[in-house]
Amino acid sequence: MDSRPPNLLLLVLLIGLLHLSPFARGQESYIIDAVGLTILPRSTVESGTAVTIHCKVSVSSDNIPHLTHTFQLKQDDVPIYSTTTTEDTVVYKLNPARAADSGSYECRVTVKDKSKSSLSQKLDVTGLQTPILNLSERTLYKGDDFIANCSAPDEKGSLIFRFFQRFRSEEPHKMKQVAPTGNTSETTLVLRAVGDYFLYCDYEINLVSGTRRSNHSSEIQVMVTELQISPIMNVLPSPNVFEGDVIEVVCKVVNSVKNVEVFLTRDRRILKNARVSLSHRFTAQEGDSGELVCKAERGNVQKETYQIITVKELFSKPRLTVEPLEIFEGDRFKLICSVTVYVPERISNETMRFSIYKDNVKVFPSKTYITVAHPSKNGNYTCKAQGASVARSFVKESPTLVVKAKVLAAKPVLSVVGGTLVLGKSFQLLCHSESGTLPIQYTLHGPGGLIGHRVVSKPGEQALFNSSAILKSLDLNNFICHAKNSQSKPPMVGSVQQLLHSTNVIEPVSKPLFSIDPSMGDVSEGQDLTLTCSVQRGTPPITFTWYRTETEDALASQTSVKQEGSYFIRNVMREHKGEYYCESTNPANESKQSYSVSIKVKLARWKKGLIAGFCILLILTLVLVVAFKTRLLVCRRKRTGDLSEKSASTKVERLSLTQAEVNEAANVTPGIMGKSVWSEHVSGSESDDQISEPATETQYTEVKIRGADPNRAPVKKGTDTVYSEVRKSKQGVPEQTDGGSVEYAELNHDTDHRVDHGVQDDYVDEIDNRVDTKTADQGE
Repeated sequence: MDSRPPNLLLLVLLIGLLHLSPFARGQESYIIDAVGLTILPRSTVESGTAVTIHCKVSVSSDNIPHLTHTFQLKQDDVPIYSTTTTEDTVVYKLNPARAADSGSYECRVTVKDKSKSSLSQKLDVTGLQTPILNLSERTLYKGDDFIANCSAPDEKGSLIFRFFQRFRSEEPHKMKQVAPTGNTSETTLVLRAVGDYFLYCDYEINLVSGTRRSNHSSEIQVMVTELQISPIMNVLPSPNVFEGDVIEVVCKVVNSVKNVEVFLTRDRRILKNARVSLSHRFTAQEGDSGELVCKAERGNVQKETYQIITVKELFSKPRLTVEPLEIFEGDRFKLICSVTVYVPERISNETMRFSIYKDNVKVFPSKTYITVAHPSKNGNYTCKAQGASVARSFVKESPTLVVKAKVLAAKPVLSVVGGTLVLGKSFQLLCHSESGTLPIQYTLHGPGGLIGHRVVSKPGEQALFNSSAILKSLDLNNFICHAKNSQSKPPMVGSVQQLLHSTNVIEPVSKPLFSIDPSMGDVSEGQDLTLTCSVQRGTPPITFTWYRTETEDALASQTSVKQEGSYFIRNVMREHKGEYYCESTNPANESKQSYSVSIKVKLARWKKGLIAGFCILLILTLVLVVAFKTRLLVCRRKRTGDLSEKSASTKVERLSLTQAEVNEAANVTPGIMGKSVWSEHVSGSESDDQISEPATETQYTEVKIRGADPNRAPVKKGTDTVYSEVRKSKQGVPEQTDGGSVEYAELNHDTDHRVDHGVQDDYVDEIDNRVDTKTADQGE
């Protein structure tokens, strides 16, 4: 175990680390001083000159052994050379230098993690190598192709070669330009005219500084001659022959030229081919007429010769016909095979043999075939005619005849589109036959005559007819449909009764009638009310809907199979009164509205009785009140009379009311205010029966009663209010008596002056009532 102190061990460790670290050994510092680029012998040289490019670097460092440098040389920013060495100089050689070496050069040196570039130097290599042209052939036939090779072996880079021709003394003409492929190019050229040509080539090179073009190569003379390979063609025995004759065609090239091939063609179909010469034999048939072509070919050169041959027919191609032209299943039909003989001296009708085929199977060995149309008889029919001439016999076949028996149209079925018809509305009818060969023509007749025609010629089509409205369902029996697909057969007629039985006929509802029960629209509260809506016509089910005019909301709706419906209102209330109407509709979707009916709701009977009892009670109450007031008035009058008798003897002035005054007052008042109270001013010297002259205008005023005279008997206390009449004179000034105002406390009737007439009593009662009223007001 180490017995040294811990601090000493730490110091030793730190010293060791310092010795091992780069700082202990000294920092490896360096700097790239400069990078130089030199082009020798000079920056502009002739093509083919040896050129060297020197790149030198200068680096300052501190104790860095074996320092390496990475050199990178660029031409027009494209790296062309790179190396790593401990030397401070590298040399890049261009030996020899060519035009492709022209450009700007730059050297970049990297030392560890530092790099530096030199200044760019430009090298210009002038001059291009003259190209060399080589041809595979110098003597050619017109149209022959040959190989031309143009090269500049000493040049570098991608060269664009061009080939030129000069025909005799004409100006040069560029034949072809080839894409860059290096310093050589090979292509195929063709000269298409006879004569002497001079061919040469040059090239271009694309540099950063621009495009440079070389001098053209030496000219090479090429001789082009005509190739004599035009063929000849012979047709034996003659271009015009009869069918069955043997024809021989000879096609050949007269001049002996190598690599020549001949072809015999007709309608661009090669019949035979061979070297230099050929012979083709065949038996002439009706389809061999036409143009024969003999072609000779050598390389790209072709020569042609034409010859038209005509093959005459001994008899025509057979023709198969059918009778009748329109065949329906079950009909008898006949197939006839016929030919026309053109050369009777070579062939006769007696030697002809016929056969009829169905789907390439012989069905009858004769020129006529009769059978009954049936689906099994449908098919493709042909006939063959065999004839024999002196030389040979041959067979001709007719074109194919397709026999397909038609199916007669079945009885048409007439139906309403959708199956439902609404009386009074237009509708569509469909006429259809379950079977029948198309096209089928349908004809529809209606109650008013012909409606129209429809032709169904494609599967899926339908014969639809637009019909105007009918008003009765029985009118459907007047519609009838005809179907026809044959020109010779009568049309098929559909059933007359079938349309009515297969159609759902809907009659729209008539205008509804609205009725109420109880009738006349008068109903009492608490009763039940029935609203009935009915129609005279309409196909059920019928929907009835009741409305109230004030709200326009449906109160109820009912669907019925009958022609009427009812809506019940239980325990009618006052709010049920108003205008009501109903609407009716059915599957015809036509709503009809009735006229409005006014319903009045009367009070219930118990309410009427209650009101009557209340009125009687009110009358009885009024009678009792009147009787009571009358009794009270009588008592008051009696008391007032007693008081008046006691005070009459002590009064200095006396107030009296005679029968005449009462009558006069009663006669004056009715036209003015009803009943008026008159008061008179009577002087002490005047007699009791005198009446002062009536004033022009009568006014009423309130007069306060003075204190009671002690000499009189007391009548009433305090401030009783009395009414006094103030009369105006003719001049409009109120008149007063000499003795001042006369107080009128109450009208006192003695038994001697009481008047029994009703008018006078009423007058007195009126005065008493007013006095009482005023007295009560003052007392309060």
